[in-house]
Amino acid sequence: MDNQKIEKAYKEAKQKYEEIGSEPDKAVQTIKNISLSIHCWQGDDVAGFEKSGSEHKGGGIAVTGNYPGKARTVEELRQDLKKVYSLVPGNHRLNLHAIYGEFGNRAIDRDKIKPEHFKGWIDWAGENSLRLDFNCSCFSHPLADSGYTLSSKNKEIRYFWIDHVKRCREIGAYMGQELDSPCIHNIWIPDGSKDIPVDRKGHRDLLRGSLDEIFSEEYPKQKLKDSLESKLFGIGSESYVVGSHDFYMGYALTNQKMICLDTGHFHPTENIGDKISAILQFSDELLLHVSRGVRWDSDHIVILDDPTRNLFEEVVRCSCLDKVHIALDFFDASLNRVGAWVIGARAVLKAILAALLEPKERLLKAENEGDYFSRLALLEEFRTMPLGAMWDYFCALMDVPSGGEWINEILEYDQDVTQKRD
Repeated sequence: MDNQKIEKAYKEAKQKYEEIGSEPDKAVQTIKNISLSIHCWQGDDVAGFEKSGSEHKGGGIAVTGNYPGKARTVEELRQDLKKVYSLVPGNHRLNLHAIYGEFGNRAIDRDKIKPEHFKGWIDWAGENSLRLDFNCSCFSHPLADSGYTLSSKNKEIRYFWIDHVKRCREIGAYMGQELDSPCIHNIWIPDGSKDIPVDRKGHRDLLRGSLDEIFSEEYPKQKLKDSLESKLFGIGSESYVVGSHDFYMGYALTNQKMICLDTGHFHPTENIGDKISAILQFSDELLLHVSRGVRWDSDHIVILDDPTRNLFEEVVRCSCLDKVHIALDFFDASLNRVGAWVIGARAVLKAILAALLEPKERLLKAENEGDYFSRLALLEEFRTMPLGAMWDYFCALMDVPSGGEWINEILEYDQDVTQKRD
């Protein structure tokens, strides 16, 4: 898109935003400093690079679609990620799962992984001005088949996963140290029951004990931050989830850990944004895993829909952008995977920009004076403000394609690179 046209449209949009009480220049400067943690697992359908383990399907993970060209090697995944970062404005992070280590064509089971298996990722991240986050992988493994990992009544299974998560925290701390930026290590487990359980408390007792043992090793917060991710239900855990929101909320607040809110892990009618100000009354930070649930936790690609906008409106209204860590978490194999990444990342940034452009002080004044008509009327008028012009300007500032120009780049990349993999 022509830069002169972008500049002209921006100036016109800026004037309109200023007329309703927004601060467009401040909004653009603020969003330049937002870093998303972009998830590696969209690129290969959560397969990873183990020689045993992750090819074993199950454990609450299901990816639909068979679009050709998924990344088959670490090199291909990094190639795709570089393309993604070139099309997403801003400076961002990379979120890795434990199954994405470089294991040298050896079968390294998950309770034996070490920092050395991720040295290549650390070097690559440093070369590309990225920082890393990390996740244990308690799924798609024979020892997850029973439906229970950290809460398993089988001591051998339970301690296998305890050892795995301990190793992952060690790796995360090493990443944080080497890249001089705290690595967030997130724990999600698929534990639960397909049908009605009798001993709900027993499994939660075991999970609490497993977490206590995992967190007995403390790391400096300059290297590692821990988070816990709940779920309402999942595949194979439709009737009971051990790590529910209530369980992890209690554990995290008691033990000074971070809550992770996955936007697809709650009832479809729940307002996830409403939880932000509640949790931050009692916790210094929280983590968001942003996805799009469609009738269930289907991990659809994030789009600029009302739930996504509402989520980040609340983050901005709470003045807590510095306390909320934002990661992506979706996987879709029914369409171009690289394009899916870019759609989701750009949608989240658009939602944040829209929230930053809201005339907060004018809205607060109306609300505090009990003028609810003006509040609602202004919110409605805001919906049709020229966000696109502001977004194009931000993209141009960050030297990435504006408007829909990036779509052709994805199509060319698909034709020249990913389609040639099969």
